[in-house]
Amino acid sequence: MGKKSIIPFGPQHPVLPEPIHLDLVVEDEVVLEATPQIGFIHRGLERLVQTKDYNQFIYVAERICGICAFGHSMGYAETIERLMGVEVPKRAEYLRVIWHELSRVHSHILWLGLAADAFGHEALFMHCWRLRERVLDLFEKTTGGRVIFSVVKVGGVQRDIDKSMLSEFLHVLDGIKDEYEQICKAFLDEPSVRNRTYGVGVIPHEEALSLSMVGPFARASAVNYDVRMLGNGAYGDLSDFRPILSDNCDCYARMEVRAAEVPQSIEIIRELASKIPDGDIAVPVKGSPAIGSEACNVLEQPRGECYYFAKGNGTKYLDRMRMRTPTSQNLAGMAVALKGCDVADVNMIVLTIDPCISCTER
Repeated sequence: MGKKSIIPFGPQHPVLPEPIHLDLVVEDEVVLEATPQIGFIHRGLERLVQTKDYNQFIYVAERICGICAFGHSMGYAETIERLMGVEVPKRAEYLRVIWHELSRVHSHILWLGLAADAFGHEALFMHCWRLRERVLDLFEKTTGGRVIFSVVKVGGVQRDIDKSMLSEFLHVLDGIKDEYEQICKAFLDEPSVRNRTYGVGVIPHEEALSLSMVGPFARASAVNYDVRMLGNGAYGDLSDFRPILSDNCDCYARMEVRAAEVPQSIEIIRELASKIPDGDIAVPVKGSPAIGSEACNVLEQPRGECYYFAKGNGTKYLDRMRMRTPTSQNLAGMAVALKGCDVADVNMIVLTIDPCISCTER
């Protein structure tokens, strides 16, 4: 037997896009155990509900993560609307979902570029970034922002999208879809990618369920769960939504599932753009959450289910705002995926999980 050692992996590493910190117990070149270390960039954002009123805090929630920014503002707003019994106009629900699915497209293209770079495909990385810029251009034209959008508010949205802009959405996304599928084929069919991901980081279906894994990470282990299935908001008006699943349970399966979700999101945007009703985009919201009132909400972020909880105290300041993000839910699964792998595969396994440490360390 070789000698056991503890290797600190991260928070800074040439390949990792996120400041994740792992303590790896290794024997020779094999990882026996991986322990995530939390708190490196903790910012204490949830406590700010005591100093920012429920309308102001939406801008704090949006800054939990630059990639998941729109989803956090949408999930927070929906939670407060449930807390106060506010009914959002139907058009606002459609606009939120269109932007949210556009955010998923942006997040997954970003992930694919980072994954390609980790495998040494720098040209493919730049192609992904070029496609991502087109998505950010659409955000900028309709919200005014490219990373932080500040377009969602309690009661609806701040801005509308007219028919001509929705048509431009579809035109741009059609071009992105064709190029994206070519890039995915070139990357996923690459022998070196297949050799390093097939059968690596396997998490069986039963174990994925017992660990309560969420998002593409879970669906790659055949966990048939996606919050969009619940039909909240405009998702309830989709003609047919089925989560993309794989039963291979390895790193390659995670890449396949996440890659296939981009064309799916584009089709969701297309369908909602054709069905979007006329009407108001917001309703006035007055008053404060009642004393002792509580509400919770779930939203399918690009990385998986995000859970929101809010508690009112009769003032414009909340007693509590809690967010359980997908990565914090998936850390246990990540530790299992790393167990037994080669040290050289650690960074690749972490990238296929697509962790967001900003979301985790709020």
